[in-house]
Formats: sequence, C-alpha cells, structure tokens
Amino acid sequence: MTRILQNDSHGRFASLRVAVTGGTSGLGLALVRESLARGARVAFVARNREGVERVAREHGRAHGIVGDVSKKEDIHPIAMQIVGGLGGLDVLVNNASALGPTPLALLGDTDCEDFERALATNVLGPFRLTKALLGALAASARCGRGAVVLNVSSDAAIHAYPRWGAYGASKAALRHLSHVWNEELLAEGVSFLSLDPGDMDTPLHALAVPDSDPATLKRPEAAARELAEAIAAALPARSPGKAPRGAAAVEVDAS
Repeated sequence: MTRILQNDSHGRFASLRVAVTGGTSGLGLALVRESLARGARVAFVARNREGVERVAREHGRAHGIVGDVSKKEDIHPIAMQIVGGLGGLDVLVNNASALGPTPLALLGDTDCEDFERALATNVLGPFRLTKALLGALAASARCGRGAVVLNVSSDAAIHAYPRWGAYGASKAALRHLSHVWNEELLAEGVSFLSLDPGDMDTPLHALAVPDSDPATLKRPEAAARELAEAIAAALPARSPGKAPRGAAAVEVDAS
C-alpha cells in the first residue's frame, strides 16, 4: 500500500470545519464520511438520538448533534453546538429534507400541515440555521479559510412534477434564497451553492417512489464526492501542499 499526499480538492478539505444536517442516512451520511475521508472536522445534525449516537460511534472523529432544523427553538442550540464542537465553521451543508405528504399527493389533496412541514424543514430550517451561523462563516472568510454554504436542491425546484408540489415549491424557494444570499454575501467571502445531486438510492427517495429500482439510481457516495468537489472549487485556492492556517497536510491511503 502506497502513501500519497492528496492535493487540490482533497487538500482544500484538510482541517476544514464542516457541518451537515440530516447526517445519519442517505446523502447526509455519505457527506459526513466523504468529508472525514478528506481530512475535515465534521459535525452532523439529525433528529433521532439513536441514529446520531450510532453514527458518532462508527465515526469517532465526527461530532453528533441531536436537533430538528424544522423547529425554531432547536436552531440556536444546534448552532452553538456546531461552533463549540468545531471551534468555528467553514462549510455548512443544509441537507435535511422533508417530502411533505407521504405518499405524495396532488396539491389540492395536500394537507396544510404537510405543506407547512416541507416549508419548515426545507426553507425555514436552512434559513434560520444559516442566519445563526453567518457570524462564524464570515469570521472564517476573513481569516482566509473560505466559507461555503451548500443548500442541497432538486430538479423538482425547477420542473413542475405532479404530486411533488410541496417538496418542489419548498426546494424552489430554497434555490432562490441561495442565489439571493450569494449575491448579498459574496463580497464578504461567503459563497452559496444550490446543487441538485440527482436521483439517489436513499431512504427519502424510497419513501417518495417505493417501486423504484435502486439499481437505476445514483449511489449517495458518488453524489457526495461530486458535491465535495463543488465545495472545494468554491474555496479559496491554496499554494500546493499548503494547508489552512494551523493545519497540517493530510495523507491518505491509496491501494
């Protein structure tokens, strides 16, 4: 087995402080693992305590936080634990999502409560958490480490799919929110990305389309690699072999 020094996108992740919501399954868990593999320090958030404790045990370097981003009262405790656990924040991934009604329903048959849940999780949650963490992100940008917020989107944010109304409307709002925030904060060094990872073999997709063939869907691990590359591309360039201030270059195994 050969030891090689990773540079470029992997090198840019060395000692980054990354927070991921919805981090115990699907794409969120894949992003936690991908970020750790690239040398980042990671905090992840999820509602289920057992799931958080399980992932924390499996990945001892990850800091697990129990919280529900759809609940206003949970936001500041989550934000405080992220910043306290990581000592700051460089990258926030708003990944936690809710479909709305399950099974999926026509808009005219969608209960208001289901629509509200999609908006609370997919729009208000990311808005509130990002707002609570803007100070930490701006501080990271001022120090030259860079700051990136990735809001996980969907093609349902652009295309009007029947029965996906609650989810699509909420993701469309999040997509536009991302663009506005990027225009407002890019000069401060905080970049916002709104990216669609594609149809993946995840519990959320299985809940939405229970008869889908997993073999035809993208693996979450592949999507996580693609999103990590996009995050790395949005970070400030570094000199070859140079890690962020106070960090060491990371070596990984290559077989």
